[in-house]
Amino acid sequence: MTLTFDLIKNLGINLDLAIEAHSLLRGDANQEIQGVRENVKQFSNGTITSIQILDENGARQMGKQPGNYLTIESSGLRENNPEVHQEIADIMGKELEGLLQSVGLTENDTVLIVGLGNWDATPDALGPKVAGKVLVTRHLHKYTPQNVQGGLRPVCALSPGVLGITGIETAEIIKGVVEKVQPSLVIAVDALAAMDLSRITSTIQIADTGINPGSGIGNQRMAITREALGVPVIAIGIPTVVHAAVVVSASLHYLVSNQPIQKTLLNDSIVQDAIQSVLQPFNGNFTVTPKEIDDLIETTAKIVASGLNQGLHPAIGPEEGNIYYH
Repeated sequence: MTLTFDLIKNLGINLDLAIEAHSLLRGDANQEIQGVRENVKQFSNGTITSIQILDENGARQMGKQPGNYLTIESSGLRENNPEVHQEIADIMGKELEGLLQSVGLTENDTVLIVGLGNWDATPDALGPKVAGKVLVTRHLHKYTPQNVQGGLRPVCALSPGVLGITGIETAEIIKGVVEKVQPSLVIAVDALAAMDLSRITSTIQIADTGINPGSGIGNQRMAITREALGVPVIAIGIPTVVHAAVVVSASLHYLVSNQPIQKTLLNDSIVQDAIQSVLQPFNGNFTVTPKEIDDLIETTAKIVASGLNQGLHPAIGPEEGNIYYH
């Protein structure tokens, strides 16, 4: 008994990760999805999955905009292993460089990094944490040391908060800053929701399609996209929460796998009714996060910030980054 694409839709759960949407669709259809291309490659501590949504047909089925979705998966993100963390940051930096080239970014173009989320809610604090750790250089760009000039981009960062704190739509704040600063690219970092418990804080998604903040927990906000801001938007996210329906489904799947006779008593309709009844006090919207989420957020924020620093500043490697970072 596993969650199907139709059951997820009926429960009102959004799929933040393209890799999960593709896997569910392909499993339900038992065939490749037209208009979607997937490529998987391995590295020593995990996998890199590239999903391209090629046309409107693929976009309609996936429920996502056409574009490129890159997913780095490694259980090492959750482990206390600096060498693995550095490898993941290096890989992220290299993949980010490729995306920067695809949008035509030059070494002198300004980049605005936006840390989305609520700094007062730990599972949602990934964006603000990353924004506080990246190497910001726009205000110092003309004073950079001679040995790194030409490889140190002008970068600025912003943590706009959330609507409940500011009373202002996050996209409106970002648009105002974009109009004033006029960056050539916006990179938005946000916490995501997963459909697989094993992907919590072990997955990094990088997409060139922008982002809809809060979509994974059923809290739709104004989109942060190229169409909305007038400049390209790259979205980087790590899943930090999972919908309670996923936990219920995984438990039922385990029960059915170990006691096959139970399969005759359970179907999608029964499962849907059970989940909706249990989650009714929260109108069906209930998410959970690991107990050690504070440590996990701190660790993953450092990795993402390191990857951003390496991808945005070609002249600075991981060692030099520690020297120039304030």
